Amino acid sequence: MKSHGNALTEDAKVLDRAVAQRLVSRGMMLAVAGGVLSVAAAVVDKKRFAFSYLTGFTWAVTLALGALFFVLIQHLTRARWSAAARRHMEWVSGVLPACAVLFLPIAVLAHDIYHHWMGEQAAHDEILRQKAAYLNPTFFYIRAVVFLAAWAGLSLWFIKTSRAQDETPDLRPTAKMRASSAPAIIVFALTLSFAAFDWLMSLDPHWYSTIFGVYVFAGAATSSLSLLALITIALSKAGLRTLGSVERQHDIGKLLFGFVVFWAYIAFSQYLLIWYANIPEETLFFRHRWEGSWKAVSLLLLFGHFVVPFLTLLSRHGKRNPLVLGATSVLLLVMHYVDLYWLVMPNLDHHGAHPSWIDLAGLLGPLGVGAWVLSRQASKSPLYPLNDPHLADAARIDNP
Repeated sequence: MKSHGNALTEDAKVLDRAVAQRLVSRGMMLAVAGGVLSVAAAVVDKKRFAFSYLTGFTWAVTLALGALFFVLIQHLTRARWSAAARRHMEWVSGVLPACAVLFLPIAVLAHDIYHHWMGEQAAHDEILRQKAAYLNPTFFYIRAVVFLAAWAGLSLWFIKTSRAQDETPDLRPTAKMRASSAPAIIVFALTLSFAAFDWLMSLDPHWYSTIFGVYVFAGAATSSLSLLALITIALSKAGLRTLGSVERQHDIGKLLFGFVVFWAYIAFSQYLLIWYANIPEETLFFRHRWEGSWKAVSLLLLFGHFVVPFLTLLSRHGKRNPLVLGATSVLLLVMHYVDLYWLVMPNLDHHGAHPSWIDLAGLLGPLGVGAWVLSRQASKSPLYPLNDPHLADAARIDNP
């Protein structure tokens, strides 16, 4: 065991300084470009930019939340196979503190986005008057602060404790993370669900779905695993194969395949329950997304977010082939954005999807900041969690 552990430690080096600096520089350039383009878009069409930025922001924050869930659930279950992958998901979850800053444009533009219940017309709507105890600006901002503080706190604490384990063979840091993972999962589930209600479902305050939070979580988990697959493939291509091997790709591919099916199951369940009940104020949500060019987007989600990934990841070959797994992961990341676009933008234009450069501006800012923070996280820590009790076991896992 000791000799194997030494081999792991040798492989668990930090990124080459030149590579790390290049990644950080590119992330910063992308963030600056996104900021400049966002300002221009806000000047040209503030209302459209508000909805576009909400889409881009939720894409970035759900990616990071999916990574945080991965870290928590691996500690909770004391999983052995994921010791190496957990460090990479810590990098992604490290974007969550930056999301508190990225939320500021949402706070500023909230009255343009949630005008149905933040505007004066809400006082003349009986349904909205009954929901006013929850759907009011003051409580909305308070909840947002709670959500963002909880996510940032969990992310920073688990990253800090994991780095502490790198410095010592004493396993108390790992024991702390395992003990904290159960209450952290409860906090995670509640905050993600209510954030989904606040930031996405309340765009149409007359509509509701009891499994909407689970639907958003399914997309977050799928997209974060897609990003993990791309990171693993990139490390393997860089020659760091001791832990970034084809077996690790296979493990991630299996989990990704499971969440692709889970997303489809939740999406279909939500649709089926609303279709069967046939209540007008509920069916209107899907009617708006089946009119005009939104119908094509709905079908794109069916095939791009489920059918194609299901078929490519179904076989053993698809999970182990870096080209197939990588292409599928990129597709799922794009489809996660399309999914959020499908949730948000019909509230701005019921008649059809009309993509604009302003939508790109709304995505580029959060994407750039997220890439910059992620690259900084990757440059500051070992590629794998040193002194983790399951690190040697993770390297030996085989998929027969």
